[in-house]
Amino acid sequence: MSLPTGFVDITTTAALPLHVVTRDGLAQWRSTQPAAVGAWLDAQGFDGSPFSTITLPAADGGIAAAVIGVGDPLDPFAHGHAPFALPPRAFSLATELPAEAQAAFQLGWGLGCYRFNRYRTPLRAPAQLALAQGDADAFAQLAACIRVRDLVNTPTEHMGPDQLEQVACEIAERFGAHIEVFSGDDLLTHNFPAIHAVGRASHRAPRLITLRWGDESHPHVVIVGKGVCFDTGGLDLKPADGMRNMKKDMGGAAHAIALAELVMTQRLPLRITLLVPAVENAVGPNAFRPGEVVDTRKGITVEIDNTDAEGRVILCDALTYAVEMQPQLLLDFATLTGAARIALGPDLPALYSNDEGVAQQWLEAGMQLRDPLWRMPLWRPYVRYLLSNVADIANGGPSKMAGSITAAVYLDRFVPPAQKWAHLDVYSWNDSDRPGRPAGGEAQGLRGAYALLKRHAGV
Repeated sequence: MSLPTGFVDITTTAALPLHVVTRDGLAQWRSTQPAAVGAWLDAQGFDGSPFSTITLPAADGGIAAAVIGVGDPLDPFAHGHAPFALPPRAFSLATELPAEAQAAFQLGWGLGCYRFNRYRTPLRAPAQLALAQGDADAFAQLAACIRVRDLVNTPTEHMGPDQLEQVACEIAERFGAHIEVFSGDDLLTHNFPAIHAVGRASHRAPRLITLRWGDESHPHVVIVGKGVCFDTGGLDLKPADGMRNMKKDMGGAAHAIALAELVMTQRLPLRITLLVPAVENAVGPNAFRPGEVVDTRKGITVEIDNTDAEGRVILCDALTYAVEMQPQLLLDFATLTGAARIALGPDLPALYSNDEGVAQQWLEAGMQLRDPLWRMPLWRPYVRYLLSNVADIANGGPSKMAGSITAAVYLDRFVPPAQKWAHLDVYSWNDSDRPGRPAGGEAQGLRGAYALLKRHAGV
């Protein structure tokens, strides 16, 4: 198994010991060390606080070992500070950790090593973790999280609908999956009018990317991701500060692609279909307009109240297509509303589901893996905020009430109650640097979703 960035083979690399301690466990660890170590810790004021680090001196003036302080050992991000807080040397874990904590440590180390350096020279290399054998599942999840970060961080000039298609094609070729793409006016021919309407103003054609993989005898899961590669707001133009980071509006697609790739990497006994409606919400002479009525694949007509509520318009066609396949489970990811961030902040994606079991399983997985979500009510009476005088439904309305809920209720109109479905309104972004979480694209809810799918696969 090839090792990710930040990891080296312990059999070929000289490595220094790395101790992991908690504040409560520091005294016990100190009791096993020479008195000089305790004196050094006292001199430096090291108390094992979360996100702390210290190197221990060798007699020759070099480094003898290092110690990091963590809070929750099962939280990968508790370890994420280490690679750039420590000197760029190789270290090997000297603390015996339970299997779950060791997997979290390796995942957190890898996440902490991440920097998006496509367009710049790295300032410095991270410290390296020397391993005899890595945790294969932790490394697969690490690769999926990095996939999300890379896709979201890449500017739209290099990550438009065509590049998303290319990523899906490369994954399909690697795993022997089937790929199908409807783009441009082919969307109209194959009855995806809402996707076409949103993306038609861009010089890059809108498209629906479909990837199919797995044995027909296995449970079928459809994964849908909102792929708005850039969102100007359309004719309801966003202000400059609202548009600044809209390269991230394909964060839902990034999550869906990474989750599908993770399932294939780990060969879960599932049959998956990945659907990515990929568009650019651009301004142009043929841009869709406020007040227009857009047809949808389901036959429900949608009045465009606001062109900046475009994500739900492309998703409704994709969700309708997904439902036609009658999967055992339907998941969608979308950077859908700023209202979810107002309600829950940047760290808690808003989870909606029409199935109690699915919702509870995803929530429990998120808590166990320290990949938290917060369930929001799919409160159907709020459909009154989406009433239209000329169409079956509007994509928005004049009220500012319950913005995230009304977006989910809109999507709910396109998913029948019998179809098990969960929708994640996800931020996909870190506004500033934190340990293990550099500013920029972020995977949220992904590891919990993977655990959910493992459960559905019976693994």
